[in-house]
Amino acid sequence: MSKYSLKAPLRSLATTLCMLFAVVTAAEAADKRIGILVYDGVLTSDVTAPLEVFGVASRLTWFSDYEAITVSVSNQQSITTEEGLKIGVDAWIGDAPELDVLIVTSSYDMGPLIENNDLIRFIQATSAKADWMSSNCSGAYLLAEAGLLDGKQATTWAGGEDELQKDYPAVQVQVDRNLVIDDGIVTSNGSLVSYQAALKLLHLMSSESKAQEVADALQYSRFSSQPF
Repeated sequence: MSKYSLKAPLRSLATTLCMLFAVVTAAEAADKRIGILVYDGVLTSDVTAPLEVFGVASRLTWFSDYEAITVSVSNQQSITTEEGLKIGVDAWIGDAPELDVLIVTSSYDMGPLIENNDLIRFIQATSAKADWMSSNCSGAYLLAEAGLLDGKQATTWAGGEDELQKDYPAVQVQVDRNLVIDDGIVTSNGSLVSYQAALKLLHLMSSESKAQEVADALQYSRFSSQPF
């Protein structure tokens, strides 16, 4: 075999090694974490929307120092959403994982979560160090129970604003708004709005043009004209 016939496979090997090096480097660089709260009965879109948005972003060089992880309320290997989707667990609140962002999700029955003192303390402790806190849908109740929304503007699921205001009078509850940003906290209606909220949070953490890059990859504008 001539030296010329070796050029193509050598180039292919070099390309493969470069790609592997890039993947390893990106993985090693992911030293910041976006935690998404999960538990049995969580609403699927509250979890999958930010997982997809930040998962796509973390594979881009400008956001490769972040990774999105699931954080369970209890010590278990996986959870099952309200709609029956099984999702793996990366950490749980008992480990006190260090997070730069915490996204608090919702379920149809928030009572047991609101009454979970360990969870509320975890949210409070995380907020003291995190750059951003966020909630989807009735996850705002957990932020309110932790005292993080006192004196701040916030929203919850569409139609639940009056109830949130009644239960937590210190919160300045906003009506008919998809999402609200106030002092490092993003609250949203949840469901499909969870995508808009995640893209807005990505915008705040990077830039509008970079968030638009992810939005385009997800074809966000094809189903929604709502800005982020």
